Amino acid sequence: MARTPRSRGNHSGTRQAAPAPAGRVRNDRTDNSPKGAKSARTRGGNRSTPPPPGDFAMPVTHTPSLPPVESFADLGLPAPLLRALEAEGVTAPFPIQAATLPNSLAGRDVLGRGRTGSGKTLAFGLAVLGRLAGTRAEPRRPSALVLVPTRELAQQVTDALAPYARALGLRQATVVGGVSIGRQTAALRGGTDVLVATPGRLKDLVTRGDCQLDDVSVTVLDEADQMTDMGFLPQITGLIDQTRPDGQRLLFSATLDRNVDALVRRYLTDPVVHSVDPSAGVVTSMEHHVLHVHDTDKNATATEIAARDGRVIMFLDTKHGVDRFTKHLLKSGVRASALHGGKSQPQRTRTLAQFKEGHVSVLVATNVAARGIHVDDLDLVVNVDPPGDHKDYLHRGGRTARAGESGSVVTLVLPHQRRDVDRLMVHAGIKPRTTSVRSGEAELTRITGARTPSGIPVVVTVPTPAPATAAKPAAAGRGRRGGARRGRRPARGAASTQR
Repeated sequence: MARTPRSRGNHSGTRQAAPAPAGRVRNDRTDNSPKGAKSARTRGGNRSTPPPPGDFAMPVTHTPSLPPVESFADLGLPAPLLRALEAEGVTAPFPIQAATLPNSLAGRDVLGRGRTGSGKTLAFGLAVLGRLAGTRAEPRRPSALVLVPTRELAQQVTDALAPYARALGLRQATVVGGVSIGRQTAALRGGTDVLVATPGRLKDLVTRGDCQLDDVSVTVLDEADQMTDMGFLPQITGLIDQTRPDGQRLLFSATLDRNVDALVRRYLTDPVVHSVDPSAGVVTSMEHHVLHVHDTDKNATATEIAARDGRVIMFLDTKHGVDRFTKHLLKSGVRASALHGGKSQPQRTRTLAQFKEGHVSVLVATNVAARGIHVDDLDLVVNVDPPGDHKDYLHRGGRTARAGESGSVVTLVLPHQRRDVDRLMVHAGIKPRTTSVRSGEAELTRITGARTPSGIPVVVTVPTPAPATAAKPAAAGRGRRGGARRGRRPARGAASTQR
């Protein structure tokens, strides 16, 4: 499937194939977001909840979109890509895939919105891979670029697309901060067809002359609203301006608001707009609970929830709060691990692997974990500290109830936080169940599965890797990363890496 120059605005061409978590609060700036990024907090720890910025302005579209498809076979994808989808258990497209892929494969710009777990990664990923099939990028000159806000999301996108890129013989590389830039430079020197990157590290590589973007024919902005919130807008525009002026642009996110209007107006021409869910979309399989707690009982309540039988992600405001609460949980007998922007990338990667593999049952995190993390069978997310705005709430909650599964989002609210949290829920379009609870109460157990921790301190050690000889049979089986798939395969054709 050879790549041909794209006629912008025309789709008729041939389809190409903490002990006291309530302390002082401040935002945790993730990745290498620019200094001075606007904080969502007010001085003194009082939370200021501004009105939501509103929906994005609908862009001008002149050309009707192509109709949705019912199966991947209807898309004219290369045979190796169809076989890879079948091997991964992806048998039918999710709505956002069915609606956007006919248009993106035909070369149209796309603006797509769908809640977390709706399949956005394959919605843009299959389009990118399908259009690059049969091509080969030159050294240091990638053919496609996927920009993401965080390291974790970059790794998830890379992992999600790996089996499909491999099937087509396309090469991927991931460039993010916090890891060796030398290895990333070497990967680019060897030739990269699809580059997944965070803006800060990519800008560094471009400045050094290790990467040139003028051959990029397809550019994807994944979670563009978060990148603009983090202050990345100047870097994003500077990077896109270096890509091919006739290139295709795909913008996908779970929440789209007026923060991305400038990007849409500047870079998307005659785009297809598809919205599976509004920004305040509520997942019907997700329960929302607001638990009113007392200041003196909040820590005990959060600890009992963490001691439940099953995995849980618990969000706190600050890196220091995350570290303190994680140490407290370990002393209480709960296997917990901390994740925040102050950790090195190897530490972050190891922590996520331990949580996904069940070596730890509680992931205590800042907003660095609010996007780009998929864990099978995660049925509870707890906001130990309420989020700063409705978008953070939606993205934190999106770690559960993914791909049709059920889950619950619980927010612990102190008396002085009630008014702001009520306003936040209105902005998010959520009508939560509100309950006053205390630690040790049956109602807390009913809602969250809380139980009294053992009180016997635990130490989380790094698992010893299996001997190389033991790993060979699994690696040779079907060419999947890391050997056999963990967990059960989703029913409706959603691979475990779909978002």
